[in-house]
Amino acid sequence: MILGSFIARRTQDSYDWFYSKKQNQFWPILEKVYGVRLKGKKAKQALFKRLKIAVTDVIYKCERSKNNSLDSSLTNCVYNISAIEKILKENPVEKIFFTSQFVEKEYKKHFQDLVRRYPRIELITLPSPSPRYAAMNKEEKIKKYSQAFPKLSTNIPVEN
Repeated sequence: MILGSFIARRTQDSYDWFYSKKQNQFWPILEKVYGVRLKGKKAKQALFKRLKIAVTDVIYKCERSKNNSLDSSLTNCVYNISAIEKILKENPVEKIFFTSQFVEKEYKKHFQDLVRRYPRIELITLPSPSPRYAAMNKEEKIKKYSQAFPKLSTNIPVEN
């Protein structure tokens, strides 16, 4: 399972699926990791279906203070506990991939009951796919994601 922080405002013009902002490097990183083009929601969902990966966010809804896009400026957070608990209960989740250190910190702080109930789930923190995370360049992020993410078991093409 992949956990992000939260989905920004969903509008018809700007929201396709998770990590839909053009600046975000998440999908370009996965395109390199798997050698596929992921244009559109169906192609992205097909890849995740083949990989048997669920994706959601730790925060269900929130507001921003300070009028900026930093995760540290989030207020009035409502955590996505029931949805994540349902995924863990109904699926054989082996690993949770956090898309940043912020997400890992929020999960360990607000989902302590799930951490205790599912101690065998490996928790893996990936470098943030945000271009704001400049401690690592995109090529280094691709390498880290390649090492952490599951391999495709067959040569069935991903839908584009």
